[in-house]
Amino acid sequence: MATDYDAPRKTDEEQSEDSIEELKARRHEKNSGKVDEDEVEAAESFELPGADLSHEELAVKVVPKQSDEFTCMSCFLVHHRSQLATERNGSPICRDCAD
Repeated sequence: MATDYDAPRKTDEEQSEDSIEELKARRHEKNSGKVDEDEVEAAESFELPGADLSHEELAVKVVPKQSDEFTCMSCFLVHHRSQLATERNGSPICRDCAD
């Protein structure tokens, strides 16, 4: 591509104005929103095999926090005492959050 080095250069302000005008022009194009609509429509009709879990029930046994565990006050997950890294303002912090 040839460049005309004698042409007056545009300032940053003028370049940003051009790009805003280009964006406005693209917004009013006919097909600009059509691609998004087609993707959404295709996603709604697409179904994974075995994806319907509405008839499934989860049976999870909830165990209370044990004496050798603590709750990290940064991520609020329960960890074993071996994961304790430090305490900030008297609150325990796990190794993952201390890094």
